[in-house]
Amino acid sequence: MAAPRSSTKESRSAHPTLVPSGASSPEHGVCTLFTAPTAFRAIRQQDPEGKHIERYDLAGFRALFLAGERCDPETLRWAEQKLGVPVIDHWWQTETGWSIVANCLGIERLPVVPGSPTRAAPGWDLRVLGGDGTELPHGETGALVAKLPMPPGSSPTLWLADERFRATYLDPFPGYYLTADAGYIDERGYVFVMARTDDIINVAGHRLSTGAVEEVLAAHPDVAECAVIGVADELKGQVPVGLLVLKAGVQRPEEHIVREAVQLVRDRIGPVASFKTAVIVGRLPKTRSGKILRGTMRRIADDQQYSIPPTIDDPEDPGGNHRGLTSSRLRPGRRQCRAERLKLRRSRVP
Repeated sequence: MAAPRSSTKESRSAHPTLVPSGASSPEHGVCTLFTAPTAFRAIRQQDPEGKHIERYDLAGFRALFLAGERCDPETLRWAEQKLGVPVIDHWWQTETGWSIVANCLGIERLPVVPGSPTRAAPGWDLRVLGGDGTELPHGETGALVAKLPMPPGSSPTLWLADERFRATYLDPFPGYYLTADAGYIDERGYVFVMARTDDIINVAGHRLSTGAVEEVLAAHPDVAECAVIGVADELKGQVPVGLLVLKAGVQRPEEHIVREAVQLVRDRIGPVASFKTAVIVGRLPKTRSGKILRGTMRRIADDQQYSIPPTIDDPEDPGGNHRGLTSSRLRPGRRQCRAERLKLRRSRVP
């Protein structure tokens, strides 16, 4: 099986795709691939029809495993359709040492539900708590926590920083490990990890998951990838702003796509989201592992001090992506963020 090329200098071609490599080509009998969703978003953005995937013999390929970031339902469905195999998402953290939520094929293959890595792995007792520490009902978004004790293999502390470990992970909700992720658990026990807790925005008193808005935007037929950030607003506290990357070959007027995207969020989430601003960008700023730098973009939009993380992707090309961020006027207006203030300079995808 071939691996997606997404972040190395050699792989920056006009058409990222599944490419053969010596260690993972079909003659070696590789039947599974582990990667990040961002790799498949890059492929989908440049090759929406999956024509390049058809070049390779994937008869022996059995499953695609995804991790490292939330996999939006549209990317999962696209990968399932083009590869013809189960796409298995799962959720874990460096601190936990292994999967918190996973579809354990070696135990029992659970039905795949787009947007969810399925159920808690053996040994994990997951709960969803509100800000006051009370447990929330099924389907309601809150802080995802694990009831203590944690299972074997999890980190018991931080190196030479035991007090910081307790203050960060254990003290916020006594008796629980704080994952710092937000989400909900449905009636079947399926876990939906929607965003980091600091990506939950407060719009006029309503808590809104940026992941929920991104899920809607990603369903637009012209959108390959997107990110939503919450920016300060004097009237409503915060308002969501969407950044959209279009699929290759889309020629429609940007203002039409933006208008449709805004209406899509209004139809599926409702006016309570107060989603009025979306802009088309060439690329999203990411780390080399594929994580979108939402915090950095939010600080730029709020005119706060920020720094470009050292882990940002493609440091040899700051003019392409990074300068577009720092030179743009990402500042909110008095009542709402104006699109022209959030417009990232279109950067050429190398």
